[in-house]
Amino acid sequence: MDGNTEHLEGEAGSPGSALSRRRFLGAATVAGACAAGTSLSGCDAPASGDPGASIGPSERSRQGDPDWRLRATGRPESVVGYTDKSSVLPGEGFGLYVSTASPGFRVSAYRVGWYGGAQARLVWRSETMDGRVQGASHLISATRTVRAGWERTAEVRTDGWPEGAYLLRLDASSGPQRYVPLIVRSRSAAGKTLLIHAPATWQAYNLWGGYSLYEGADGQYRTRALAVSFDRPYDGDGAEKFLVYERAAVVLAERSGIPLAYTTGIDIHFAPSVLEGATAAVSLGHDEYWTPEQRQYLSRARDAGTNLAFLGANTCFRRIRLEGGLKGEGRTVVCYKSDYRADPLHPDRPALVTTDFRSAPAAAPESLLTGVLYEGYPTDAPYVVHNAEHWLFAGTGVKRGDSFPHLVGVEYDRVTPGALPRAPIEIVAHSPLVCNGQNSHSDSAYYTVPSGAGVFASGTMRWVEALMAGTGDNGRNHGMDARTGAFVTRTTENLLRAFTEGPAAKTRPAPRDNVGEVYGLP
Repeated sequence: MDGNTEHLEGEAGSPGSALSRRRFLGAATVAGACAAGTSLSGCDAPASGDPGASIGPSERSRQGDPDWRLRATGRPESVVGYTDKSSVLPGEGFGLYVSTASPGFRVSAYRVGWYGGAQARLVWRSETMDGRVQGASHLISATRTVRAGWERTAEVRTDGWPEGAYLLRLDASSGPQRYVPLIVRSRSAAGKTLLIHAPATWQAYNLWGGYSLYEGADGQYRTRALAVSFDRPYDGDGAEKFLVYERAAVVLAERSGIPLAYTTGIDIHFAPSVLEGATAAVSLGHDEYWTPEQRQYLSRARDAGTNLAFLGANTCFRRIRLEGGLKGEGRTVVCYKSDYRADPLHPDRPALVTTDFRSAPAAAPESLLTGVLYEGYPTDAPYVVHNAEHWLFAGTGVKRGDSFPHLVGVEYDRVTPGALPRAPIEIVAHSPLVCNGQNSHSDSAYYTVPSGAGVFASGTMRWVEALMAGTGDNGRNHGMDARTGAFVTRTTENLLRAFTEGPAAKTRPAPRDNVGEVYGLP
């Protein structure tokens, strides 16, 4: 496949391909003092007490709660909710908006982590709140944007909640459950590895109310939303993209014991100071939608010595704009994509027109940052080791040519001559594949810059899913087995531990520029 044309025309020009892509990526009143609409701050805190805001050894040693998973979702309208903030600082409050046909419900806040294998800990739980069905959603016809616009159910305080990734579980009294994701973000990541969550991408695929950035109520690309709002619930179980593409990486990072901080791409856009002094910044498994500001700030962090890791594929592909919503700034994700000429900023402000980063106007391929260029979908192929001696693969026991079935998919990236970062880059895995009938490759790649920062890209969207392979968690994980899970786990541990030590070029061997050799270039 041609890395500069790949399946863009298919996605932008073919309603069927955009629809199939979206579906394919689909995974794999409180009583008494806690009355409705009032502030909730631990009306029924768990017996473990107030943990404070630390995520040091004391937090990691706490006992987990393995019953954090959903047992039954029921019908889509059984119980759903959303927050008026995608993230909060510890101690800040957020509004919770819930609609349910049940007479009552409770909210449980689970922090995701290792916790001895339980993978989450109950940090807070409300008392029972009165349930009610909220009003119909509102459609903004100009951009086909759905907003729920519900009345606030409660204001929840996060006093004592440690920084981290949270799942708020809504438990309706009649049995159905749903998640609402929330990040309790770090003010600073100095001396830490910063995990970057991707709510803009979660929202881009969200079909609640009938519209996403991929399709409209009739299932067609041409009727898709041009802007999507956080003022609505997520579809499905409420946290699909987080659970499939991010959770396992959080669990592994916490298990490793390295110093961690948490944020979102949206928060980097508004408050880039969180990056100052970070040893590493990690983009998780599906992080497609970025603002140009977010990209600029992460590029600057790299050039100041912060290592970057891209654990998915299709990263930093769409250029978006954040606009306000019912509940404040940054509540609307705008992306006109193939209709970019209809973007109000076209043609006067080309660098902010919402389309693909690599496309006109103001084309800037994402590979200048990530090292790899998104090429296509769908594929399912073995991951093939090219340089078994690379430090990333230490302790895995692999040899050159060893392969791991199904690890490359469903979308993939490759190192593309003609769209390379301005630095020597080494291909460490080079995986033959077939995509839409054409032969190509997926590449895992590593490069460094003069600041010493190292940059790694996995080249496959299944990297984080593979961390769960062979465990029985997250279903069949595309058929990936325990051997694949062990390989990806050890490689990711090697990556995180190297990157937490500071600029990787100062502690690990330099990359060997082998693009010409691998691709047979003169």
